[in-house]
Amino acid sequence: MTDIRTEAITDTAAWRAETLVPDGSRFHLDAACRDELIRTACELQANRLPVEALRPGHLDLSSCDAVMARIRRELFEGVGFAILDRLPLDDLDEEIAVKLYWLLFSRVCRPVAQKWDGTMVYEVTDTGKQDEPGNGVRSSKTKNGQYYHTDNAFNLPPDIVSLLCVQPAMSGGTSGLISMQTVFNILLAEYPDVIQRLYNRFYFDRQHEHAPGDKRLAFNPICEPAKRGVHIRFSRRLLKFGYELADGDMDDATLAAITSFGEILVRPGLGKAFIFERGQVQFVNNRRLGHRREAYEDWPEPERKRRLIRLWGREAQRPFYLG
Repeated sequence: MTDIRTEAITDTAAWRAETLVPDGSRFHLDAACRDELIRTACELQANRLPVEALRPGHLDLSSCDAVMARIRRELFEGVGFAILDRLPLDDLDEEIAVKLYWLLFSRVCRPVAQKWDGTMVYEVTDTGKQDEPGNGVRSSKTKNGQYYHTDNAFNLPPDIVSLLCVQPAMSGGTSGLISMQTVFNILLAEYPDVIQRLYNRFYFDRQHEHAPGDKRLAFNPICEPAKRGVHIRFSRRLLKFGYELADGDMDDATLAAITSFGEILVRPGLGKAFIFERGQVQFVNNRRLGHRREAYEDWPEPERKRRLIRLWGREAQRPFYLG
C-alpha cells in the first residue's frame, strides 16, 4: 500500500492538552452579533419555514459572518475544534434558537443527514436504553460514558460535528477532545508494526443505519490518506460489536492494532476536557480529532434533562446519509 504515512504529522492539529493556548479556540459573540441574532429570531418567527429548508443567504447575519469564518479556519487549518460562546437561549424560543444554530453552522459547513432515515437535526439525550451489539442504540442516546471516537466511523464520517448545549447535566457529562493526529504520531514512534494494519479494513457495527435487508456490518480502514495528516475513523465500541456480530475472533494483527490505538487514547495529558454550558456550541473536525463524554446524572425534573442538539457537515458528496 503506497499511501501509508511514515512521517510524523507536524501541523497545528497535532496537539496535546498542554500545548494548547488556554481559551485559544473559544470564540465570542459580541453585542452586535447578539443583537443581530435577536432581530433574525423575530424574522424567523414572522416567516415560518422548516429548519432544513433554511440557507445561509436567506437571512442577513453579516455581524456573525466574521466569527464564523474564523471558526471555519480553526477547524480546517488550525487545531481542529472551536467553542462558540454563546447563543442567548434565555432570550429565544427553542425552535427559533435551533434555526439560528443551523444558520450559523451552515456558514461553517453544509449540513447533512445523520441517520439513514434522513434526520438532519439530532437530539442527544438519555432515553433509558442501553447500547448493545446489533441493537442500533447509539451511545448518544444513553447517559453512559464514552470512549474517544469519531462519529459515523462505520459509514461516511462527517467532516464537522457540532453540538449546541440546551441543558447541561446535573452532574458529570464532562466533554473531551483529543488529537487523532497526535495519536497517530505516537503509534508511529511506539507501535510502528501496527500502522499497515490500520490502513486495512476492520468490521464495524452499522447500528441499523441502513436499508432493510442490507448488510449489518461495515468493513472500513481506521487510517486513511489525507492532504494534511491522516483521516481517522475509530470507535472501540463499534469495532468490538462488529467483530462480535461477525462471529469471528480478531486475529493477532487486528487485536494488536485496536488495542494499541485504544491504549494511547486513555493516556493522561493528551485530551482536553471541558464542561459544556448552556448556549455554548462546540465544533469539531471529525476526521482529525476524536471526542467523548463522561457518564452523567440528570436532574430529577424531566424538563431539565441533559439535552444537546447535534449537526453534521460535509464538504463534498451529496447531503444524503450515504453521500
